[in-house]
Amino acid sequence: MESRAAGRGPSQIASEFENLTYAHEADQDDIKDLVQMYVDAAKRAERAGFDIIYVYGAHSYLPLQFLSPYYNKRTDKYGGSLENRARFWLETLAAVKKAVGDNCAIATRFAIDTLYGPDGVEVGEDGLKFVELVTKEGLVDLWDINVGDIAEWGEDAGPSRFYKANHQAPWVKDVKSVANVPVLGVGRVTSPDDMVAIIQSGQADIIGAARPSISDPFLPNKIDEGRLEDIRECIGCNMCISRWEIGGPPMICTQNATAMEEYRRGWHPEKFDKTDNPCSVLVVGAGPAGLECARVLGERGYDVHLREAEDELGGSIRYIQRFPGLAEWGRITSYRQTQLEKLKNVEVHTGVGAMTADDVLSYGADRVVIATGSRWAPDGLNGITHAPIDGADATMPQFCTPDQVMNGKDVGDRVVVLDADGYFTGASTAEFLADQGKQVSLVTQLHAVAPYTDFTLEAPNLHRMIHEKNIRDITSHWVHSIEPGNETKVMIYNLYGDGYQRTSKPRTGELPRKANTHIEELTCDTVVLVTGRLSNQALFSELKSRRSEWAEEEIDNIFHTGDCYAPRMIADAIFDGHRLAREFESDNPQYAQPWIRERQIWGSETFPKLNGS
Repeated sequence: MESRAAGRGPSQIASEFENLTYAHEADQDDIKDLVQMYVDAAKRAERAGFDIIYVYGAHSYLPLQFLSPYYNKRTDKYGGSLENRARFWLETLAAVKKAVGDNCAIATRFAIDTLYGPDGVEVGEDGLKFVELVTKEGLVDLWDINVGDIAEWGEDAGPSRFYKANHQAPWVKDVKSVANVPVLGVGRVTSPDDMVAIIQSGQADIIGAARPSISDPFLPNKIDEGRLEDIRECIGCNMCISRWEIGGPPMICTQNATAMEEYRRGWHPEKFDKTDNPCSVLVVGAGPAGLECARVLGERGYDVHLREAEDELGGSIRYIQRFPGLAEWGRITSYRQTQLEKLKNVEVHTGVGAMTADDVLSYGADRVVIATGSRWAPDGLNGITHAPIDGADATMPQFCTPDQVMNGKDVGDRVVVLDADGYFTGASTAEFLADQGKQVSLVTQLHAVAPYTDFTLEAPNLHRMIHEKNIRDITSHWVHSIEPGNETKVMIYNLYGDGYQRTSKPRTGELPRKANTHIEELTCDTVVLVTGRLSNQALFSELKSRRSEWAEEEIDNIFHTGDCYAPRMIADAIFDGHRLAREFESDNPQYAQPWIRERQIWGSETFPKLNGS
């Protein structure tokens, strides 16, 4: 799409991944050109100083397209039998090895099973046999093995909701029996014990750790130093993947707030500038943002008191980790709790109840950070109508918010989940209730249930789960009103049920198109409101209104962070707490400092300097 040039492939069939994209079916002259492109690229890599050259064949890259009958429909010497379909890959490996093999190791990444059954590559058929063909020719020095394709590459980069560490083992465990060079395996392995077991079992010689290294770039060092409790384990949320699936925004990590901030903000994941003014700081609220803020302030040398109203740390994570498949998200809390316990200058107090403004003002801290999180709107306030839903009231027995569901509020047998959020909460609540035998319907204004999970690679299996667990999904609809009672009535409408043609002129007091008059009635016992979130900012607002008392109590400043400032994704809440603590000495830490930009901004300096200085 960037080059606007049509690619060349084994056959001309529309892509199952990139809609409206077709390849040109390569003839034999094209194939020679393609092989030479690999050779030229390998030579460039050699000149650049690389020691290992990959001929990449996972995720439906070109070599796999020639190998897989799903893509390859040719009838010439590059199609048909396994030997013919393997020919392009073998010729490319041979050419690359001849060109750079004296100085560089040659590796190939191979999806040994595309998980399409007999329509694709199967480990028991073409998969292991291809390894044997390459091994016989002695063309590689390293095998990098995974599973899956590109359209559902979450089968490889499995989210923790559906796949645990080393989930690929049954497919890749036999490669070493036919390979005579080292085999590398992947599978979001974060535990050193699991890594040792994989090596000792003969499954692999090397552990590949992409997402675990994003979460903790010093994972190997910590294992080597015996600091296992300091490993910041990946939670498998795939928030990192979501950013490059969206395209454009910098990659982020829920666990590691410094990911992609190392250069532009100058943040080292493990090093913190010590403060010159180690004053006392009270952090109110030990959810994701509060925990991270307290941790970083502690690392920087501040005298920190972290106070949590509830008996357990974690804020919203306390109930989120209880959703089906999301137990590993509890690492958000456990990692930070472990690090806080190591910091002698940080005190953690739990079960203290909700602090009042008087409590905060008289506490004796020099600075205060309010991190009291957010709550689900009890009245159905949402981003579609920007108003509450008529009749919705989570103080009534017929209504619940997600946290009320997880905290044990009674839910009837027939449930309607209203999901205007579009990420994990609505679908997870629906699954949680379906697992209890409830009859669940999910209504969303969006084109599909939880569309953000398209980016986190959860969507295909999430939609299969919804189908398998008989959760009725009603998309592109929203709520007109709700009539609570012994049988609660939810009145919904098609979001696009109004007229498609705009009126020829404005009509004051009326919509400029035909009105939507079709209302559908759903009946249920309980309505779950996953419609929108509100910051718990009452404490901060009262404290700010009493600014005149700060000096008398010797309080320098009060800030708010995370969802308390604005509801957001967990990764961004943690980032906000981290950023506030990193920039605590700036003129106004409430607001982020500018970061280094590589592109020129009119009227400003350029970093790095355009002349290379």
